This record gives sequence, C-alpha cells and structure tokens, in this order.
Amino acid sequence: MSSAIPVVHTEEVREALHEGRPVVALESNVITHGLKYPHNAETAVRVEAAVRKGGSVPATICIEDGAIRVGMTDRDIERFASGSGIPKVSSRDLPVVLARGGAGATTVASSLVAAELAGIPFFSSAGLGGVHRGAETTMDISSDLVQLTRSRVAVVCAGAKMILDLKLTMEYLETQCVPVISHGSDDFPAFYCASSGLRAPHRIDDEDLLARVVDTHWAAGHPGGVVITTPPREEDAVDSAEAEAAIADALARAERDGVTGQGLTKYLMHAVDRATGGRTAQANMAVLISTAEVGGRLAAAYARHQSATS
Repeated sequence: MSSAIPVVHTEEVREALHEGRPVVALESNVITHGLKYPHNAETAVRVEAAVRKGGSVPATICIEDGAIRVGMTDRDIERFASGSGIPKVSSRDLPVVLARGGAGATTVASSLVAAELAGIPFFSSAGLGGVHRGAETTMDISSDLVQLTRSRVAVVCAGAKMILDLKLTMEYLETQCVPVISHGSDDFPAFYCASSGLRAPHRIDDEDLLARVVDTHWAAGHPGGVVITTPPREEDAVDSAEAEAAIADALARAERDGVTGQGLTKYLMHAVDRATGGRTAQANMAVLISTAEVGGRLAAAYARHQSATS
C-alpha cells in the first residue's frame, strides 16, 4: 500500500499479508507505559503467542527512526520494555514524531492509523479509551473513540476501562455509527470486569458471521471500524462492585491531589491496583492475552471469508 509515510513490515508480516493470511495488529504502549519491567516484556511475548494460538500472525506496532514498524522481534520488545524515555504516541502526535524521525510507542488510536496504512484489518487490545467521568464539563474524550470513526479496522477488546463513564462511551459509539458487537456475552464488558452493567447492542458468537458483519459494514461505505468485545475469563475477572468502590476512592483522591487531563488515567489505574492488592494488574495481563487469542481467531475467520468471496 503506497504512502508518503514509511511503513516497514517484518518479513513474517509482509509475507502473511501478501499471501492473504490473517494478521492481528497490537499496540506497543502496553510495553512501555502499561506494566513494569520485566512483566511488560513477558506479557508482550505471551500476547503475540496468543494471537498465533488463535490462528493469526501478530504484528506489534511501534515508531522508530521516523517510520511505522509493523511487527517487533523479541529483541525489539525487550529493548522497548527495558528502555526509558520512549514517548507514548497517540494519533495526534503521530505526524510530529514521524516527521522528526523519532521513536514512540503506539496507543490504540495511533495503532489504528498504522494498521490501516499497513493493510491490516484487525487489531486487538485489552480495552478502549472512552468518555471520561465528568466529560460533560471537561470534554475529556479519548482519541481512541474518534479514531474508530476514521480507520477501517475492526477492534477486538474487553470493552472499555471501568474508570470511564461507560454509558456515555456507548452513547458516543452509537452517535458515531460504530457497530458494537459482543462475542461470548450479552453485556458490554469493562476491561477486567466481566460486565459494565450495560447490555451490548448485538451479540454474535458465530465467528464466520462476525466476519461477514465486518465486511458488510465496510461494503456499505462506512469509513470507520467495528468494535467486537469479549469478556475476561471468569477466573481472571475482578468483581465489579469491588472495582467501582476502589475507583470512587481513587477519583476523590485525584480531585484532592489536583490530578487532571492525561495523567488521570494512569493515576486511577495505579490507585485501583493498590486498592485491590495488585489483582487488577494481574487481571490486566490476563485480559491482554485472552483477548489476543480471540482476536487471532476472528482475524482468521475474516481471512477465510475474504478468500471465499474473492
């Protein structure tokens, strides 16, 4: 796919795309900003293995030397995981970092941009960003949601983070005509909580049918993506009531400490992890892996559908 932006595929990813085999894009922000070393490196390798278990080729995306790198080797992952000073790059920051020839770790939003440029129709992440609590006064809405309306990439995830206003997040996705489909549950999950308490607009467990839905969405001319949610495994999930109590306390502390804007999400996630004795961090790692395996299966189903209809 021609582009003024340098897009460099690993040999494995390039060959898979050329042969029409399924590929799943993955973000690198979870390596540099999500978990502490060495858990971040170990988890990234396990996430890639889960994609392979699902029947697809993993393509972890990062920015380096002013190019979008589609696919990271184990050595690359170790380097990003153990290094410091690698910035978090959202879609807003992407042109600046690329033009300057720098490096960066991609978020959900920038990974969607990169995946579309690279010709990869499926992306997997533990959870989306969304509409923040209090957004009616702060206007704090994640760029993940906006980018979903612009990039033709299907996102497989465990819903959105419990720290967000999930009802408003669902309202935003409805307003922007982004299909939200639950796979394996009736509810919209909340990251490491099996349910947000909100019913999903649609539930489809048949993977081949899901592939046809994604293809039909784009055939109808829609410019954006599709959100496919899958809940955490029962043994990995955190109790919703316990998580909500920890979030309420963390929000009060954040207001007291004057934490707002981009730093709020990280502050809240760490506060909730401390309140649950580290169980949410463990659940975070587990959800990344289980979601990646589902993403691998769904990308494989989509590749079969494309092959059958071409």
